[in-house]
Amino acid sequence: MLGKVLTSLLLLAVFFYEPAEAQKKKETLLSEKVTQMMEWASKRSVIKMNGDKFRRFVKAPPRNYSVVIMFTALQPQRQCGVCRQADEEFQVLANSWRFSSAFTNKVFFASVDFDEGSDVFQMLNMNSAPTFLHFPSKGKPRRSDTYELQVRGFAAEQLARWVADRTDVQIRVIRPPNYAGPLLLGFLLAVIGGLAYLRRHNLEFLFNTNVWAFSALCFVLIMTSGQMWNHIRGPPYAHKNPSTGQVSYIHGSSQAQFVAETHIVLLFNAAVTMGIVLLCEAATSDMDIGKRKSTCIHTHTHTHTDHFVSSGFLRSFSNRAIRISKLYVHSCV
Repeated sequence: MLGKVLTSLLLLAVFFYEPAEAQKKKETLLSEKVTQMMEWASKRSVIKMNGDKFRRFVKAPPRNYSVVIMFTALQPQRQCGVCRQADEEFQVLANSWRFSSAFTNKVFFASVDFDEGSDVFQMLNMNSAPTFLHFPSKGKPRRSDTYELQVRGFAAEQLARWVADRTDVQIRVIRPPNYAGPLLLGFLLAVIGGLAYLRRHNLEFLFNTNVWAFSALCFVLIMTSGQMWNHIRGPPYAHKNPSTGQVSYIHGSSQAQFVAETHIVLLFNAAVTMGIVLLCEAATSDMDIGKRKSTCIHTHTHTHTDHFVSSGFLRSFSNRAIRISKLYVHSCV
């Protein structure tokens, strides 16, 4: 009887000892992983990972921290200009997290370059870069854990909002000081001040309506082309398909655009506007009636061409331009 009791006690001891030992090993391993990640993050805000590091610190349990990873291709032979721009914004975001009160061991920022971790790209069936993924502390990544780069752009502020949605870690983006804007503004003011000083005895040019009209027109063209949207969203200049190498300057979605689209719209706006200005000049100038008629017809033709090419961008503006140009052509004839 005593032997049976001792055997039962021994079995109970083994039964409770093994889970406790396994739990202790799990906690020790987790502590080592967090300590190692914190050590890397203290040296570099964005932790560089290869296949081994990714499998050990991201894929393998245990893990009680989230990891935001940028998959990129920064090597010169890859010719990924967008990757470099996105990397700069990602570095701004990570540095803002590292050197602020938001710094915590609940989230880390890392990057995997294609040439250093191609096996990770294959593991995740990933064939494009840059791509941002969030690996939550529990469970597998969901669809919302993939950042919509084409829609939201890669500005650090947009990435910070996405990170806050996924991890509840609020990061206030702090950008390094950029003196290019103030220097350019100071240079412009210096040029204007110098011209005003040199022409101080004759400031009639300040009251020239053509100068102010041209300045206002340039401002309107820049603002209507979408420059403010680019400044807020920070979209890439264009998109290069890594599989085919084809470069797209026009975004496929109506909710987003590339920087190249802004330049195209600006040129079309300027062309149509210049056509209207020339029609006005031809209709009101003192030139020979034959030259006036020829100028009106040629300008009207170019305005129609611009309207046809830019119908996807400037439909409403071009329609108004066409109607006005017809009126001026009839007045010239």
